[in-house]
Amino acid sequence: MDAVVRVVEVRRAGEFRLMRCELPGARAGEVAEKGSIAVDGVSLTVAALGAGWFATALIPTTLSASTLGERRAGDLVNLETDVVAKYVRRLLQVGRGGIEEAWERWVGEKD
Repeated sequence: MDAVVRVVEVRRAGEFRLMRCELPGARAGEVAEKGSIAVDGVSLTVAALGAGWFATALIPTTLSASTLGERRAGDLVNLETDVVAKYVRRLLQVGRGGIEEAWERWVGEKD
């Protein structure tokens, strides 16, 4: 779990539901529209993204097979951002010239 965030809005859209949640600034760089995000352990696609928030579309299968259909505005949910985005962020933090060294260490650990 990367953060606990608040559900801002849940709206019906036909047989789907749109759920908008807070997005802490510290995690914003790890979230992209059409990318992956997990809410309460359920892997979802980011349908929309704005300053301080993201939204997902909950399909009927997700609504029936998880507890996300019970979520309402104001509820707290567990958030996990995309692991690939975390790897990219970490590589960028290593700094120029250090990426190759980090890669060599990682590949060396796999042997």
